[in-house]
Amino acid sequence: MPIAASVKLGRGVSIPQPDLVNLYGCEIGDETKIGAFVEIQQGAVVGARCKVSSHTFVCDGVTIEDEVFVGHGVMFINDPHPRATTAGRLQTASDWQVVPTRVCRGASIGSGAVVLCGVTIGAGALIGAGAVVTRDVPPGATVVGVPARPVRPAGAP
Repeated sequence: MPIAASVKLGRGVSIPQPDLVNLYGCEIGDETKIGAFVEIQQGAVVGARCKVSSHTFVCDGVTIEDEVFVGHGVMFINDPHPRATTAGRLQTASDWQVVPTRVCRGASIGSGAVVLCGVTIGAGALIGAGAVVTRDVPPGATVVGVPARPVRPAGAP
């Protein structure tokens, strides 16, 4: 079942194509819209009145506050040193620790962006399409590129 019983859905959540999502153990706030081909993992939180566009991956450890826009194909990462094996055996959940990431209220993340773990994207910040966010983004700043760099500092017109 694409939407597991363990998902906490807020009031008025819109998932127009529920057979085309993979949601489990996560929390989705009131009036949020989730697009097709989105995966939101256990432990992830998406706030109220957000839009999570198609083909996006939100992993464990990610907190998205209210009124955030997440473009198409955005990828969040929760492990700074991913490996398949440890000492020659496949890794299990006990072999790594989730590094939390926060997207603050009203931020916007452009299509195709990648957000590495351990960063905070400040309130009202704008992440350009295709950017790779490797460090914190101040509230209100606009960042673009690989790695993401400011093109408009916080508070600039």
